[in-house]
Amino acid sequence: MGKAAQFCSDLFVSAKTATAIPARHPALRDALIQASLDPQVRSIVYVASTSVASEQVKLDVVVIQRDEGRFLLDVVPARRVRDVEENGLGRIALTELGLKQIILTSEEIRHEPRYTNARLVWSYREISVPVGLRMHILQMLLDEGPMPLGELLKSIRSEHDLAPAVMALACADLLHLDLVSRPLSPTTIVRCCARAEV
Repeated sequence: MGKAAQFCSDLFVSAKTATAIPARHPALRDALIQASLDPQVRSIVYVASTSVASEQVKLDVVVIQRDEGRFLLDVVPARRVRDVEENGLGRIALTELGLKQIILTSEEIRHEPRYTNARLVWSYREISVPVGLRMHILQMLLDEGPMPLGELLKSIRSEHDLAPAVMALACADLLHLDLVSRPLSPTTIVRCCARAEV
C-alpha cells in the first residue's frame, strides 16, 4: 500500500464530523466510532491548532459537542508525545478554549457490549439504502415511536435485507440503536434521531 493510500485510511469521517479527522491509533478510531453512534453526541470536530498570545500552537485534538457542552476527547493510548514547551502551551490553549475532558482508557473503550455492537454497526456504514426504504423505516419509527429491532424488521415488507439498512441509517445519524444495554439482537431498541424528526 502506498503512502497516499495509507494516509487516506488514517482519516475518520462520519455523519457527525465536519471534516476528516486524523485517527492513526486504533483506540482513537474506536472512540470516534462510538461517539458517532452515541445519541448524546451532536458533532465531532478536529482542532489542528490555535493561537496563544499570537503564537500558533499545534493541538491535534478532537472536540465533542454534547447537549451539556464541548469536551476534549482524551484517548489515553492515543496521546501524542509532546516536549515540555509544547505541553505547557498546549495546556494553556486548551484552558483558553474552556473544554472539559472526557478521558478514555483502552479498558473503557473496549467495554462490552458497546465495543462489539458499535464495531458491528459501523461495518455497515457504506451500505447504500434506497430512498424509498429509508423513508419507510423512518416513517415507521416516527409513527410508532421507539420499538425493538425485530419488530421493526418484521413490520416492513421489502425485497431488501432490512438489517443492514437499519445499521447504515444508524451510521448516517438518522436513527439510534441501544448499543449499551445488551448485545445487538431483535430486542435492541431502535428510535428516530432528532435530526430525522425535523
